[in-house]
Amino acid sequence: MDSALAIAILLMAVSLVYSTVGQAGGTAFLAIMAVMGLPAAELRPTALTLNVVAAGYATWRLNAAQVIDWRLLACVGLPALPLSFLGGMIALDSGVYFMLTGCVLLFAAAMMVAKWKTRAGNSPGIAPAALVGGVAGFASGITGVGGGVFLAPAVVALGWGTARQAANLSAPFILGNSITGLAGVLVAGQRPTADVVPYALAALAGAIVGTMIGQRFMSERMTRYALAAILLIAGLRLLGR
Repeated sequence: MDSALAIAILLMAVSLVYSTVGQAGGTAFLAIMAVMGLPAAELRPTALTLNVVAAGYATWRLNAAQVIDWRLLACVGLPALPLSFLGGMIALDSGVYFMLTGCVLLFAAAMMVAKWKTRAGNSPGIAPAALVGGVAGFASGITGVGGGVFLAPAVVALGWGTARQAANLSAPFILGNSITGLAGVLVAGQRPTADVVPYALAALAGAIVGTMIGQRFMSERMTRYALAAILLIAGLRLLGR
């Protein structure tokens, strides 16, 4: 099988799985492309481009269903945008990049399954929300994963929302950060792979099916543990690089 076709099929599959829990799939996009041998300089811009496509579709569907908390999104999302751009302008050594991203994802997985005493419904202050959003945005730009995997565990741990609400918030957060992060990456001189168009179409196809599954069939508990499992697998995979 042609390597580009194999990558496209894998990207479609992980986009489907990730979109069931509100994620675009940036972590798995990176892991797949790294394993398949894409140059390190092409990983971030390609993953962010795929994030824009997958998260853009998911945001449209979630907005139509009226399940996005736009007030909370504004609190965490607006401070994230300039920091995502700044993070995108920083190009790390490939070894440091994989190690950093893998460790952060494992920490996020642990946050999702931890027994937090807080309850969903806490009202976030402006400063804490800006801090969480800013950190997630910067991490999004520097790693290329979109930021939803950093935001969702924080929303649950701080009691700002349930796992389902955090999943609904992730797609538009990823969309904004991926756009500004991609802009920073392009300024830094990195460019997507030549096969980015078929890869983007594959990611979109997965997002269409996965978003439908997530909205109709995923329970609160399933969403929480599915997200934790995805974070764990992706983190270990990146550390393996």
